[in-house]
Order: sequence, then structure tokens, then C-alpha cells
Amino acid sequence: MKKLTILLLTLILLTGCNKAEVPNEAIFTLDNYPKVDASLAIHPLVDSIASDFLQIPESELDFEYTTTRSSEVYHNLIDGKVDVIFAAEISEEDKQYAESMGVELNIIPATSSAFVFIVNSENPVDGLTLEQVQMIYTGEMTHWDRLGGKNSEIIAYQRPTGSGSQTAMLSLVMKDKEIASPPTEQVKGEMGELIDAVAEYDNAENAIGYSYFYYVNTMYKRDTIKMLAIDGVKPSIETIKSGEYPIYTNGFIVTRSDADENTLKWVEAVLSERGSKIIENAGYVPVN
Repeated sequence: MKKLTILLLTLILLTGCNKAEVPNEAIFTLDNYPKVDASLAIHPLVDSIASDFLQIPESELDFEYTTTRSSEVYHNLIDGKVDVIFAAEISEEDKQYAESMGVELNIIPATSSAFVFIVNSENPVDGLTLEQVQMIYTGEMTHWDRLGGKNSEIIAYQRPTGSGSQTAMLSLVMKDKEIASPPTEQVKGEMGELIDAVAEYDNAENAIGYSYFYYVNTMYKRDTIKMLAIDGVKPSIETIKSGEYPIYTNGFIVTRSDADENTLKWVEAVLSERGSKIIENAGYVPVN
């Protein structure tokens, strides 16, 4: 009887191991895989999704994604250049563009992400309140020594209008408060003229900027920057999942209302348990 029990347990364990080792079946082929575009911070995730759904190593994928602002990603969908996008929050300008083109969009939250503020690692300030962040970006708070830092002017960088992070900054952080004019630089525009553009975050010791947790923690990971705690909570996968971190947003799957069957099949797969596991394994936080 004892030998039989041991044999049964062994068979159960072996069966469980074999199940764990069985790979997922391919859902699509390269010929019928929807044309997907994505915001910059989500490029690695859409590659992980494609690799799993096609059962092809990521190194063999050769998809092209938009590398500029999220606004261009939305325009590609609205203009019918792609079938589906995985992107940050849509801006009011892009909503208006969709309406002007007579396109109805289906917008579905699929991932959660902390919206984070970054400073140089040498900055002694480790955290701010949401109100202090607002005061910095309205121009009311101008020096770091009022926040426990050095006696230096705060350089509060912003992102260009139409970028996903700028849209999130206005809707999640500033809300009804008017954001101050950002630092600008002169760059060459069309026809050779000089234009003023929003200056990029340069990680000077007195600078502050913002982005999404995944981008800073993975794609833009640097020893010389740190993410600030907001209202006493540091951003992390754990505090995003628990809802403790106070500023968070979503990554959205977006289709046109006339999406074809293959595109809807892709959306359903991403939102399934299989899709949630891909999202989590890639270092993001699934909504469901």
C-alpha cells in the first residue's frame, strides 16, 4: 500500500511537471497577426505578447513601432495605418482628431502603471507631497531648500504636448491647476528656421522630471536618477498592485469601432488569463 501511494504521488508530480513544460499554442501566424503600434514605454510588452501569441522568439520579431509621441500612435490608428494600439491615455487633441475624422474608438484599460517623478540621485530630497509637486509645476515653489534640499533653483522639466506622459501630467497631477511654461531650447525646425521646443530632462542636480514607472525602472534605468516617494509612498510593483502609490494611470488597448475579427481576437487574448501572465512576466501590472 505504501509503495502504491508513493507511485501515485510520483505520477502526479511528473504529470504536473509535464503540464508546466508544455508551451502555449500559437494563436496567430505572421500572415494574420494584427498590425500593432504602441507608445514607447510599451514596446517591450507588445513584443512579449507577439512572441507568445506567435510562438516565435522575440529576437526573430521584426515589427516597427512608433518611437515619437503617443499622439502619432493614435493618429496611426485613426488614419487606418494600424489595426490596434497599446498606448498611454488619449489627449483631448487626439479625441478631437478622431471626431473630425468620423472615427469612433474603443478604449480598454489593460495595464496599471505608476506615474513617477525623477531627480538626480545626488539630490537629498527623497519624496514630495502631491501638493508640493503641483506647487513646483505651477511655479509657486522655485527652490529646493524649501523642500529639504540644497539652496538651488528647481528646473522643472516637462514633456511635449501630445505625449502620453504630458497628457497624464495634466490630467492626473495638475488637474484644474495651470501648469507653468516649461524650460525651452531652440532647435532647428522645417525649412531651417529655429523654433522653441520643450527641453528634454537633462538630470542636472537641480532638475525634476516625470515619466512612467516601467520606463524609468527598466528602459531608462540609470544609477544617477531616483524616483521620488509621493505622499510618503515610493513607487514599486508592490505599491502599484496594492494601490498605495497615489498617482497611477493605465496602459490602454485601443481599436477602431470597425475593428476586424482578427483584431478583436488579439484584444480578447491580451485581456485573458494568458495575456495577464504575459503582462506580469514582462514587468508590468495587469489591470485584471
